[in-house]
Amino acid sequence: MYNERIYLTPKDILDKDFKIDARGYRPQEVDNFLDMIIHDYTAYNSNTKRLEKEVKDLLEENSNLKKEIRTLNEQLEISKNEAENNTHTLTNLDLLKRISQLEKAVFGKEE
Repeated sequence: MYNERIYLTPKDILDKDFKIDARGYRPQEVDNFLDMIIHDYTAYNSNTKRLEKEVKDLLEENSNLKKEIRTLNEQLEISKNEAENNTHTLTNLDLLKRISQLEKAVFGKEE
């Protein structure tokens, strides 16, 4: 079972036989059995509510984590784009330096 506090299984309830007195079933035996059923159903309801709350909390946490992943992916994409643009800028800067050096060599200009 999910919880050791639950005493009965559906088979236990189905297979339960009460001894018959001259006046019918023994009331104390029936009452004791019904008390166990009440206890089990109370525990079952409590477990169900706890698990439903846990599922709700986990779904909320999952949703928050998905939002965070989306945000981080967007930031990563922006960073990649910036890095790529910086690479192009550095490449363009390098080209301008090379052109300047070639102009100096060809035209003999000194700065």
